Amino acid sequence: MPFAFHYAARSDVGMVRSNNEDSGYAGPHLLAMADGMGGHAGGDVASSTVIGALVALDDEALSGREVSQALLDRIHAANGELGDQVRQDPRLDGMGTTLIALLRSRDKVVLAHIGDSRAFLVRDGEVTQITKDHSFVQNLVDEGRISQQDAQTHPQRSLVTRVLTGDDTDEPDLVVRQGKIGDRYLICSDGLSDYVARDTIDEVLVGVADPGECADRLVALALRAGAPDNVTVVVGDLVDLNRKGAPSTVPEVVGAAAARRGGGGTRPIPTTPAAKAAALTKAATGGGDDDLDDHVTLAEEGPRSRRTLVLRLAALLLVTGVVLAGGSYAAYAWSQQQYYVAASDGIVSVFRGVDQTLGPVALSHEEYATTIAVDDLPPSYQESLERGISASSRTDADARVSDLRLQAEACRYAKANGDTCQTVPSTWTPPTTTPSPSPSPTLSPSPSPSPSASSSPAAIAPGGTRTPVTPLPPTTQAPVTS
Repeated sequence: MPFAFHYAARSDVGMVRSNNEDSGYAGPHLLAMADGMGGHAGGDVASSTVIGALVALDDEALSGREVSQALLDRIHAANGELGDQVRQDPRLDGMGTTLIALLRSRDKVVLAHIGDSRAFLVRDGEVTQITKDHSFVQNLVDEGRISQQDAQTHPQRSLVTRVLTGDDTDEPDLVVRQGKIGDRYLICSDGLSDYVARDTIDEVLVGVADPGECADRLVALALRAGAPDNVTVVVGDLVDLNRKGAPSTVPEVVGAAAARRGGGGTRPIPTTPAAKAAALTKAATGGGDDDLDDHVTLAEEGPRSRRTLVLRLAALLLVTGVVLAGGSYAAYAWSQQQYYVAASDGIVSVFRGVDQTLGPVALSHEEYATTIAVDDLPPSYQESLERGISASSRTDADARVSDLRLQAEACRYAKANGDTCQTVPSTWTPPTTTPSPSPSPTLSPSPSPSPSASSSPAAIAPGGTRTPVTPLPPTTQAPVTS
């Protein structure tokens, strides 16, 4: 029974990134996905180079043991090309890419895997992850130091231990699996698996029959979850080629491989493996001769059928949603650069954000609590804390806390001397020792000075020398305000 993949490939730059470093390919006999890394230094170059090197394998003429060796040889050749590119252009130093490739041969599927991208198999309604991450966090799980649940939120979950970098020691895992009509395979970048819950992914894989609709749904869920990373998914169902309504044999190329390919319009599929290899190899290296164009149709290309127009309308609505979500994210990001000082459980605290909520989402959180009791402050300051005292930065918030601490110390000092708590100038500093009565040159002589007038607090000057300052006025006089 002749097998083939009924497939779809989708990729999105994500909510934060400005460029797509993922590359994906889906064809009748080959599914492949690479997640590039190295930032602007060349993650897109790495992923598109590797995917371009594998395209020639999308050929049903391959069979038997030669399939596994052919796949491994192509990966090694692509990895060698990455090393050559780094040696030719030192700016690409540090680039690398994960890779998952599924190559069908008769009723077998050869799986090659390196990095933390993931592959899943749906068989008889059950979803199984068929790859293990090559990552620091996965090593912790294997050693029993953290649980699989802890790994999902670990701050170092993005640290990979094995990827293709151009080094001779880079080696993927290679396994051969028995295929079965009705099997569904998903390969994806961590832009999906890190931001969409596993049970949600499973639900979509089992519940959405068409590979294209399934891929669209998964990407949309990742964007709805606010995925900042690139999101790439490739879905392939093993089908019988003899059945009626056999799937298309036009490959789909997405992500960096498609972007570097250039050009536009619908083109015929290459008729030979050599033509396919030349097409994407030229794309990966930036070639642009129209007479030697790659002849590979992108996922978004093709005749505009009614279904295509509906999908385009849905895509437009999705883009609108993404724009709105992006605006919301930008507003949230701005809010997290703001600070304010307010009361929390009777204590003065500094909050980061703005004192508002957006639906169930609070736009602020407590940065730190001080030791200043609200009751120790003058009434006017207590009222300001009830409303929240805005600060333009953390430094500004710290300065306002310093002033509040000064006011609280002044109040405690005044109460200890039987005076009324009142606002004092911000330059006033309370004494560090018990003051002794002494005449003050700034007060008018009086036969019976009040207790507050007979005390002369001292402030610490910048050089550490104590210098006299004007004491607080008697309570019978008008209060001094800052």
